[in-house]
Amino acid sequence: MKKVLSYLKPYVLMIIVSISFLVGQVFTELSLPNLMSEIVDRGILSDLSATEKYACIKEIGLSMLGVSLLSVVCSIGVSFFSTRVATGMSKTIRRDLFMKVNDFSNSEIDKFSTASLITRTTNDVTQIQNFVTMGLKMMLFAPFMGVGSIVMAVKLCKSLAWVAALAVVIVLAMLGGLLLIALPKFKALQSLVDRLNLVSREELSGMLVIRAFGNEKHEEERFEEANSNLTLTMRFVQRVIVLMAPVMQIAMICLQLAIVWIGGHYIDAGTLQIGDMMAFLQYAQHILISFLFVSGIFILLPRAQVSANRVADVLNMEISIKDKEDAEALENVKGEIVFDHVNFNYGDADEAALSDISFVAHPGETTAIIGATGSGKSTLINLIPRFYDVTSGSIKIDGKDIRDVKLHDLREAIGYVPQKAVLFSGTIESNVKYGNETEDIKEALDIAQASYVFDKPEGIQSEISQGAANVSGGQKQRLSIARALAKKPPIYIFDDSFSALDFKTDAALRKALGGYTGDATIIIVAQRVSTIMNAEQIIVLDEGKIVGKGTHEELLNTCSYYKAICESQLSKEELA
Repeated sequence: MKKVLSYLKPYVLMIIVSISFLVGQVFTELSLPNLMSEIVDRGILSDLSATEKYACIKEIGLSMLGVSLLSVVCSIGVSFFSTRVATGMSKTIRRDLFMKVNDFSNSEIDKFSTASLITRTTNDVTQIQNFVTMGLKMMLFAPFMGVGSIVMAVKLCKSLAWVAALAVVIVLAMLGGLLLIALPKFKALQSLVDRLNLVSREELSGMLVIRAFGNEKHEEERFEEANSNLTLTMRFVQRVIVLMAPVMQIAMICLQLAIVWIGGHYIDAGTLQIGDMMAFLQYAQHILISFLFVSGIFILLPRAQVSANRVADVLNMEISIKDKEDAEALENVKGEIVFDHVNFNYGDADEAALSDISFVAHPGETTAIIGATGSGKSTLINLIPRFYDVTSGSIKIDGKDIRDVKLHDLREAIGYVPQKAVLFSGTIESNVKYGNETEDIKEALDIAQASYVFDKPEGIQSEISQGAANVSGGQKQRLSIARALAKKPPIYIFDDSFSALDFKTDAALRKALGGYTGDATIIIVAQRVSTIMNAEQIIVLDEGKIVGKGTHEELLNTCSYYKAICESQLSKEELA
């Protein structure tokens, strides 16, 4: 909570101005009952002549009008500045959350689900914003108004003060009981919102799979369960909150009856003026309303506190992969990559995902990685751009340990094509230029066998929808490859990025790639032997270990595991 409240520091001046308006609003509202009392006692019930009564009522009425207008101005001022503070604070928190998540490595992202991070950036920040907005209005207004009303009420009639005090005690007891019932449910709300977002996101992104397997009913039940849990909890909380209004209304009615009943006896005895009793009645209502406002803060506080802690969890997360203080620049990269006895474990897993990986990828050559599903191919190449850090051993580029160089320089030297092709909403041009703002992207598109875009009516300005839903899997892969090629880096990494291409397109792309990449280091992860058989070096992985290393011809003679893969994909003539 302290971490989140520290975001209020830049808005101290606005907060002071807001408090000043709020104090003005309190003083103006506290003065209105006294003016009303004067109208009753001096303007209506006094022994003055009709003309004098009219003049008196006019004078006090104009004063009341002026005070009311001043109260409205102060109220608008409080709302304006408190809203500015709250929205400005939430904007800064959202920005910092986004920037923090941008710096997360895969290890940190694995600790938070995507749905949870979205909820924390949106719903949780909104809860904090609402608390700050209402807090600046009510948290300060209620004590000022409550204390001021108590002082004015006691000053008017000490003999009636016990009535207001008794009403306050009863109301606080009832509100306290309601809050104790509701507080545990407030803490559960945000987790339930996370769950609903997670289920919704999975169902929307996996709609085709759900339909293909005919599991619409099952997914509807999953959503209904998450939705019902959130609805029931929210309904319970809202019912408890709604009870506060009738409780306050009953308390106010009972208080008014008690004041009028007891005050009537005092008036009959001549110890209390009618106007003073009416003023006391107004102050007593102000006291109760102030305590209602305080209870409102306690309603907002638990949920805001839970949200603030969830936001702070992200902001305080220690980033495991970051630049060292003395990180070196990585300049004039040639692209030699050396894996030196690399071992890697995911989190606290007992078994290593990679064990004793050692090889050298030379500039101007293609190093291919092949193996069964789950053998650690993608894990291995994810270590190069430091999406994860090695558990032991080292990875060096041009003789420099990648942990000792600047992350930006390291990733700037790599053209990365992920296993799952990702395009962003925009145009084909904006996607291909994502890694390099070069004006000439035609060559990159031609090499990636994506020249079909020039046949479109809008060419490279053709729209890419959200999630690239308007292009096929093969088109997404080719555009992802073109994006990496347009960057023209010294190192290319292709993580099984030819799998959606037909054999003809695959062959044409690999042939064109050889003349385009020049002296760059190329690392290819593939399932097809035909994709990698011409590579200068092939690494064969099995259960995270290297079981073969060499050219295609060498491995056919020395690695039975590789030979088995080839025999499952190629004919005897092709193997010969």
